[in-house]
Amino acid sequence: MASSLTKDSVSPGTPGSEKTFFGHPRGLATLFMTEMWERFSYYGMRALLPLYLVAPGGLGLSAGTATAIYSVYLSLVYLLTMPGGWFGDRVWGPRKTVAVAGGIIMLGHLTLALPSSGTFYAGLGLVAIGSGLLKANISTMVGQLYQGPDDPRRDGGFTVFYMGINLGAFAAPLIIGTIGENVNWHLGFALAAVGMGLGVVQFLLGSRHLDARSSVVPKPLSAEERSSTLRKAALWAGVAFVAYAVLGITGTYTLNWVLVPLTLLGVIVPVMVIARIKRDKDLDRAEQSKMSAYIWFFVAAAIFWMIYDQGGSTLSIFAASSAENSVLGWDFPVSWYQSVNPVLIMALAPVFAWIWLALNRRGKEPSTIVKFASGLVLVGVSFFLFLAPLSIAEGGHKAAALWLVAIYFTQTVGELLLSPVGLSVTTKMAPAKYASQMMGVWFLAVTAGDATTGLLSIAGVDLNRTGIVAMEATLAVLAGVAVWMYRKRVKSLMGDVR
Repeated sequence: MASSLTKDSVSPGTPGSEKTFFGHPRGLATLFMTEMWERFSYYGMRALLPLYLVAPGGLGLSAGTATAIYSVYLSLVYLLTMPGGWFGDRVWGPRKTVAVAGGIIMLGHLTLALPSSGTFYAGLGLVAIGSGLLKANISTMVGQLYQGPDDPRRDGGFTVFYMGINLGAFAAPLIIGTIGENVNWHLGFALAAVGMGLGVVQFLLGSRHLDARSSVVPKPLSAEERSSTLRKAALWAGVAFVAYAVLGITGTYTLNWVLVPLTLLGVIVPVMVIARIKRDKDLDRAEQSKMSAYIWFFVAAAIFWMIYDQGGSTLSIFAASSAENSVLGWDFPVSWYQSVNPVLIMALAPVFAWIWLALNRRGKEPSTIVKFASGLVLVGVSFFLFLAPLSIAEGGHKAAALWLVAIYFTQTVGELLLSPVGLSVTTKMAPAKYASQMMGVWFLAVTAGDATTGLLSIAGVDLNRTGIVAMEATLAVLAGVAVWMYRKRVKSLMGDVR
């Protein structure tokens, strides 16, 4: 994408004070492109992953096992944003952490490109670790480009940055998906590595335009803390090595020995983090009240993401086996469905922003709680829609592609109602003591939702069965209705937050 760099008068000392990127600090172009290429590699691999896992020419796994692996992988990406943020704050600083993360992601994709099931899982782990490190720190650097939270360009800068995410997510399935499905799976994974490599190169070349604070470690570990952290890490790594070595030697090792602990971790850690913050005696009464309200949003978000993220697993696997993937007689790769959401986000986000502004001027903009409840209901409705193509497939016919497009459309509208609101309410309701950690807590809702899907798959639940889909849809709708019914109670707990 060609960048728009123009002369602009900004205050001296602002990063990129001579040239701007669409009126924003020039460093935004560097971060925009880094995020675009990272999302290109991530969403390209994600579009191929469940299809490769079930394909006869891939790993040939069952749909349940494939969904479990996919769900555990997604939950790990978001779980690792918390230690990723910790590394940026305490060890390397945001800039170095992002550079190292990009290298780890590229190495992970190259490992995935090797034609071996053993290296495949190692590659997935590397991509998850790198994504967690990068995701937690790149947004911090975007914020550092501006002169504090009151800089009038700040919100617009994040909007431009968000477009980079969706551009990468849109292009990846069309390019990487096509190569992976139609030419060679491993060549598709290698193409994801090329994308991330381009992102790392331009980040290193353009990092001179970033704010100087991006190289600073805000709260470096003391020598004692560093030693203690290394000892604990070595201890847990040693325990894991011994445990899995014993399983391997005794011949009792199976894939579930990895999947089950990681899935349980994805459920237990979010609960522990929320409980720890809620029990903190340093929080005053108002902060405690806001955390009680936030639990409603957190649980609702976990249910939302549990269903929403099945768009890349349950729906994708269904499309591969039971959908007529063609338009007007023209066949297209199954992975292309994953481009529907980002293109709809780019088309609908400005429309929603305009609607909220217009309603706000008239004093009729829905409250945060109503938007959240509506998003939950819509993701439930999307799975009620899913019942139609499931019934068509059970009758021995192929479901039309437009059924799946309708499902993704409904989920996207729900995302636009819930996700931006969730990010906003997280920052507004964060206790002062946990201001820098609460964004990681929000990502843990995604972890909890995906881990729950993983647990269901590991337990042998067929997520493509009509009864299970109907149950998930009903759960989401009921959760949305419950949030709406108790809106006055939640609103009172939120205090001065609106």
